[in-house]
Parts: sequence; C-alpha cells; structure tokens
Amino acid sequence: MKTTFENLGIKDIAESERPRERLYKYGASAMSNAELLAILISSGTKEESALSLAYRLLASEKNDISSFSNYIAQEYCAVKGIGEATSCRIAAAVEFGKRVCLAPKKRVHLDEPAMLAEYLGDMRNFQKEILRIAMFNVKTELIKTADITMGGIAGTSASAREVFAEAIRAGASAIVLIHNHPSGDPTPSREDREVTENMVSAGRILGIKVMDHIIIGDGVYCSFKEEGIL
Repeated sequence: MKTTFENLGIKDIAESERPRERLYKYGASAMSNAELLAILISSGTKEESALSLAYRLLASEKNDISSFSNYIAQEYCAVKGIGEATSCRIAAAVEFGKRVCLAPKKRVHLDEPAMLAEYLGDMRNFQKEILRIAMFNVKTELIKTADITMGGIAGTSASAREVFAEAIRAGASAIVLIHNHPSGDPTPSREDREVTENMVSAGRILGIKVMDHIIIGDGVYCSFKEEGIL
C-alpha cells in the first residue's frame, strides 16, 4: 500500500514537510487545501492527525471547497474529531477570507508631484540610481509602484519595453517616472530628458500617459511637469 500524508500522523512526516513549517518557509500560496485546513484544525485526536482530519473533511464535500462558504460552525462538528473550538476557527477563517475578497481596495491619490516625492522619499538614501514607476488608474488613483532598473552611481537607463510591460500588467492608464540622484542634486541631465521623451512617445502609442518624471534629491525634488519640461 502506498504511503501518503493522508494516512500518516504529523510526527511521521519530516519536520520540514509539516504544514505549519511549509507555510512559514514557502508561503500560504504553496500549500494544498488539506495542508491549509490542517493548520486551522491545529491538533488531531489520539486516532487521527490534523492532516488526516483535513483530508476527511475535504472528502466529505468531494474536495469542493466552495461549499464551505455556506457552512455554519456547527456543521463542521458533524465530522468526527472536529470539536466546537476547531469548527469556530474554520468558520472564522472562511468568513474572513470572504470579507477580504469582497473588501474594496483602498486607493490613494498621489498625482501631485510634491505628494509623490514625499511618498517615495526613501529613494533619497539609495547609493545607486534606481528608476521606479508609479502606476495610476483612470481616476488617477495609485495602483502600485515598481522598481524597473538599478544603475551605477553615474546613472541608470531603461527601455520603454521594461517600463510599459509593468504598466500593462498592472492595467495602468497613466504612469509617473521617478528616479533618484545620489549626488543629492535633482537637476535633470541630458540623458534624463532623452529618456523622458522616449517614454512619452512610447506611452502615446500604447495609450498610457506619462504624467510626470520626478527626480529625487537630498530633501528636494525636480518635477518635469512643474518645470514645464513635460
């Protein structure tokens, strides 16, 4: 008979392969449904491990985890080995997951250069130049930021392909280019201007507006939009 985790006790499984240890090491997304459920169950009975209980609970619903969204706590107790405390943990986890999925994402407006420069003020401390983009939706709400390239102290360069691939993946309607000058002086260089022109041209073709290019210095910044360069 082939041995599987389903019929092994937790102590029979190598420590590195136990659900809690695996989650801590690899993250929740790497876990199977049974492993996640076993962590919620926490401890099994004298006859059965938490992992075995998890497999049995899933089997009772033919592994259709969507059915758990309609369970009340008392229904989990119908499975032998799952008591009141465990059923409450599972019901709470399912409900919390539902609320996370339904909760609207909080977006912030950081389309003003001064606000964005302050928000990304950590870039002033970098010893190398980094090109970062801030991505916005049609309401000019910030979706996310992403670092595109890292260069030496003399500068950084990036292709439009790298910049806009990230923006397209995020579903952005507009972007702001941001990079730092480790010297502390945010005065735009000739290369800074050329890169900006290239990005604006590429953005027009792709339908993604380049709203600004902000250079972060030591406690100061330069906005191409405010300076009339863009």
